[in-house]
Amino acid sequence: MKILPINLDDLIHARSVESVRREFKKTWSEQTPDQVIRSVCAFANDFFNLNGGYIVIGIEEKNGLPVLPPEGVENQNLDRMQSEIRGNCRRIEPEYQPVISPEIYQGRHILVIWVPAGDLRPYHAPEKLRIKEPKQYYYVRLGNQTTAARGEILTQLMQTTAKIPFDDRRNLLGARADTLSASIVRNFLSDIKSDLVAAGVKNPDMELYRSLRILARIDGHEVPKNIALLFFVNDPEQFFPGARIEIVQFGDDVGGDLIEEKIFRGPVQLQIRQALDYLNAFSTTMIRKVPNQAETDTTATFPYGAMEEAVVNAVYHRSYEGVPEPLKVYLYPYRMEVISYPGPVPGIEKCHFQKGGSVPPVPNRNRRVGEFLKDLRLAEGRGTGIPKIRRKMSENGSPDPVFEFDESRSYFRVILSAHPRHIIIHSLRESAHLWAVGERQKAIANLKAASGRVPRSGALFAQMIEYHAKDGGIHQARKTFETVEADPMITERHLPYIAMVKVLIDERDIRNALEILTSMPSPTTVDDVVDIAILYKRSDQLQDAHSMFESNDDLIMGNPKAVYEYAQTKIGLAKKLPEAEMSAKKKLTRDGVELFRRAIQLSDDTIRNAWCWYHLAKSLAWLRSPDTEVSQAYGKAMELLPDEERFKRDYERWMKHGGSNYSFKYTDKHK
Repeated sequence: MKILPINLDDLIHARSVESVRREFKKTWSEQTPDQVIRSVCAFANDFFNLNGGYIVIGIEEKNGLPVLPPEGVENQNLDRMQSEIRGNCRRIEPEYQPVISPEIYQGRHILVIWVPAGDLRPYHAPEKLRIKEPKQYYYVRLGNQTTAARGEILTQLMQTTAKIPFDDRRNLLGARADTLSASIVRNFLSDIKSDLVAAGVKNPDMELYRSLRILARIDGHEVPKNIALLFFVNDPEQFFPGARIEIVQFGDDVGGDLIEEKIFRGPVQLQIRQALDYLNAFSTTMIRKVPNQAETDTTATFPYGAMEEAVVNAVYHRSYEGVPEPLKVYLYPYRMEVISYPGPVPGIEKCHFQKGGSVPPVPNRNRRVGEFLKDLRLAEGRGTGIPKIRRKMSENGSPDPVFEFDESRSYFRVILSAHPRHIIIHSLRESAHLWAVGERQKAIANLKAASGRVPRSGALFAQMIEYHAKDGGIHQARKTFETVEADPMITERHLPYIAMVKVLIDERDIRNALEILTSMPSPTTVDDVVDIAILYKRSDQLQDAHSMFESNDDLIMGNPKAVYEYAQTKIGLAKKLPEAEMSAKKKLTRDGVELFRRAIQLSDDTIRNAWCWYHLAKSLAWLRSPDTEVSQAYGKAMELLPDEERFKRDYERWMKHGGSNYSFKYTDKHK
């Protein structure tokens, strides 16, 4: 019968168990019994509350990694080895017996000694087994080494091992073994790919519970440990008030405008997964196509890896002993806060959470919670949580996370700031709504407030320029643009340039518009390229517009707006050419025809398609195409926009002058 709750492959490759909780022995030799008893004693003392460890005999270790395929213990008597280990462990005081499991791995026999944290810590063991009166030491694991505890380490061992962590104690609230859900236990074992539920293995429920070490014996019967009631019952809150996750979304930065509250209950692993699914749906992914670059620029409001680590760490390191407060996640417009109770255990200080700092290896508050979360791959190795949050935020281009707690260590808070692009988008949307409902000054004030959070955002400056101009403040629009010109550190600085050029063109100040256009910083997205090309077109700089469209041909051919404007530019250039260059005029017009047709295929916009058909009809007429093609194009335009008088007028004029005999002039433009 299988007795190891962990997947053997995950153990050997340290996928769900930290490498410091493993020890490999190439084979069984004369020195092995002494080494094994010392390591069993050290793992049982569980100095850092990691819940012991594993000793694997039959696999060599080099540089902290297993050497595979295994050496195996083929030439050893496995029964004799197990008997010797058990006999030696009787010399540990108080007596401690590990779980010994013969296994076959990659076709070779190995022996796995599972050493969970002992209930009667501290333990001491003889240094040498073959000496009549050997020295006795309290052994601990420091990193991946077994060593005798001395000095301060010995003092700490005596202090910390006097108390079993709360999650590994038996429950005192009258819970029985049948309180546990066998189906949840089996789902857990299936999730971690444990051999206990491998095909063909039909372990009784109680045997599974014992193998997981989630029961404690008292007065001749077995009762659940607290860890079992956190992971393997449908409602842990009946035993631990506060064992839930609450997510609250606020509409403002001070928490006065409550939008939604969600509560996640059930086994803690289910709470984590459901809460993370909810948070991931809340976090928007923003994708930008960068010109002349194959890769897209992808960012998230809050990177999933940082959210996951913050929530899982909170579940792992909070207390479930007499703490009625739930784990709280507060969502504000521009930040997320993950709050757990109480604060860090003694030995961890604020300086350890500063950039460049590291959390010292102090004993954990919950050893079994962490072990199960690692088995489920929800948590990683010891000490990796804070660095991972920092790394994921940095990779996303987000501000550094903030970690804080009060002097009395009553709480611990992780603050994840929203990506600057999200702040910008949120502010632009909110301001657009205020503008639409007539709150023009509030819309501008909202943009200025957002600019305080993202002080060098070209997108915010661009929108302020547009709104100032529309609100009659052309002077204020110019002053805002001058601020941009004076600050070379502004991001996406081409955007306020685009906005200012649009304002000047609308004011018919073409000279100043062209001056700004010629000093325009390089665009960063395809849409920006299109906007700049259109501004050249509106300024009657058709050759410059055509060059921009042509050099980005591969990027814009899927964009109906860009294709339409590209076609218009070609027709405009054809118009400017003299009759002596008739072949070039025809070439440009034919190109324009193909682009109009492509724009129609790409677009689902009724108005744009109507104008495409209209300009297509006029271009076909000038090329002396068959009357049926011209008539059909005019018909499509009038069908889509029946109230557009220009379509009817030009169609009637074309018919009146004999269809293909009518000499087309490039005179009409899209209004």
